[in-house]
Amino acid sequence: MTAETPAGRLGLTVCYDIRFPALFEELGQKACDVIAIPAAFTVPTGKAHWHLLQRTRAVEASAYVVSAAQVGEHEDGRRTYGHSLVVDPWGEVVLDMGGEQAGLGFAEIDPRRIADIRAQLPSLANRRPIPRFDTQ
Repeated sequence: MTAETPAGRLGLTVCYDIRFPALFEELGQKACDVIAIPAAFTVPTGKAHWHLLQRTRAVEASAYVVSAAQVGEHEDGRRTYGHSLVVDPWGEVVLDMGGEQAGLGFAEIDPRRIADIRAQLPSLANRRPIPRFDTQ
């Protein structure tokens, strides 16, 4: 799903969606400038995959990724990783809120950066169909 906002076209996803690259390619094809990913990754999974997946999806979609992430220990015993992030379309982490406590953070979204990176690395425009292989 997408929505027009003052910051540009916003792509809306949730936590587990980060594991599906085709969704982020589609959001990139829809020219999303920012993709929101609210999440609650557990500590072990977060340590292994959180930053890697956020940065990868930002690059794939040529968009900013803004991920609000739960942090801390919860009543059911789960420990969530935190590290709310803002990642730019080049994969650079613009903001990392850390994994110790809840907080509020701000980052600048630069529309020129999106346009520059899309011009420099036009992977969305150069997409080719995926060949189908018959397994029989």
